[in-house]
Amino acid sequence: MKTMLAIISNALCRITGKNAGAQTVSELLIGLSEYVNLTSPPAAARRRLPPKPPPPPGGAAPLVSAQIDQPDGPGARVVVSRSLSDFTPQATFDIKRCDLHGLEAGPPVRAELTREQGLQYYRTMQTVRRMELKADQLYKQKIIRGFCHLYDGQEACAAGIEAAINPSDHLITAYRAHGFTFTRGVPIKEILAELTGRKGGVAKGKGGSMHMYAPHFYGGNGIVGAQVPLGAGIALACQYQGNNQICVTLYGDGAANQGQIFETFNMAALWKLPCVFVCENNKYGMGTSVERAAASTDYYKRGDFIPGLRVDGMDVLCVREAARFAADHCRAGKGPIVMELQTYRYHGHSMSDPGVSYRTREEIQEVRSKSDPISMLKERLLGNNMASAEELKEIDIQIRKEVEDAAQYATSDPEPPLDELCNHVFASSPPLEVRGTNPWARLKSVS
Repeated sequence: MKTMLAIISNALCRITGKNAGAQTVSELLIGLSEYVNLTSPPAAARRRLPPKPPPPPGGAAPLVSAQIDQPDGPGARVVVSRSLSDFTPQATFDIKRCDLHGLEAGPPVRAELTREQGLQYYRTMQTVRRMELKADQLYKQKIIRGFCHLYDGQEACAAGIEAAINPSDHLITAYRAHGFTFTRGVPIKEILAELTGRKGGVAKGKGGSMHMYAPHFYGGNGIVGAQVPLGAGIALACQYQGNNQICVTLYGDGAANQGQIFETFNMAALWKLPCVFVCENNKYGMGTSVERAAASTDYYKRGDFIPGLRVDGMDVLCVREAARFAADHCRAGKGPIVMELQTYRYHGHSMSDPGVSYRTREEIQEVRSKSDPISMLKERLLGNNMASAEELKEIDIQIRKEVEDAAQYATSDPEPPLDELCNHVFASSPPLEVRGTNPWARLKSVS
């Protein structure tokens, strides 16, 4: 290595006419890059570039730095810095047209995206993906037990809906709830700690995978389809209070054939409730394909007298624009609307389902390669100079560390003690006795 460094150093000295006393590959690369910058022709002479946006007010634009590890010994790094003015601040993209039911016009077919929004959506979806992959690992290590339904593949649904509604709006979903729990503001460590049944979990370790809650987020519901009438009730409360809020009520294609769904549709239409009913159609209800389970797979038309949209649920921009359109519909007093998101889950129905007995590995791989929501957004950001590959890689590294730290917390935090088993039966009431598994077992409940 020393002989190679000496040869490269001497060659650099002859090229530049300088004394290149570099001792590391990093220093040599920096010296060579400085020489290239000084001797290269202007950028305009090489290729025509789009005009740069004006610098932000208040002075020079801040730098965006990405650190890339180099193989030259421990800790050696090359720092790549670019000014924010080098990036495209905003771009407009063509998105897939939504199929409409009972509507004269639908969401736009072009969506604007700022650099800040793009990076935010990328971070959100990548965090959910990494968090779910970590949950998969902890489950296989038997640290997470019981039911566990993972959301990887469907990240654009959660990120797009959250980008379209207000934090004060309400959301309720089924048992595949980890993604929405995160987008509604719950930290990663509290989600993973809930999965491992620890005291620091979002539901104090007593809810598990299917029962997580946050302000304006009502779970996580384990009974198939049961959250849909509850969502209509939340929308009724919004209407009664006149607060201009809406409720997004999500269910899967597996629940779409239940009677309580249609009863709720009828009531919501009669009372013009501000409710967005969202069917996350991931093509399979447990192990049954939608074609085998439903005489009509046009779930967005199931509301009949309720207007509907069918949306590309793998494109975060398409989901955002459709959800914004649906929210505006409800806020305008036009009543409920049904939105079908065509999406796909990479894992099986739950961790007990390998996911390849009713579909092929090739089918899963094809969706990953052609329609992955994170890859689609990443290509848009890079292809339109809205971010650099190094910047996105740095975000990935940060997310991996955050998830690893959260997993460490979720496996080291203590389990809740037995005397907390019956606490919080009621929101606010004096302490009361709760019968245990037999008449002689008495436990105390504290609100």
